[in-house]
Amino acid sequence: MTDNGGRDKVVALRAAPAVARRIESTRLLDGSRELVIEHQGNEYHLRLTRNDKLILTK
Repeated sequence: MTDNGGRDKVVALRAAPAVARRIESTRLLDGSRELVIEHQGNEYHLRLTRNDKLILTK
């Protein structure tokens, strides 16, 4: 044990990792093939392709 002059050791606390929200794409799209997401004044388009893949574009 080392002497630290009577001071306690400082240990940085980390916040517990947040669990990401999970939502089905069908609920987001609600029957459509495209959804517009507004973020910080910009528009992003989430599209469902013919091959049932999701693409996010600005």
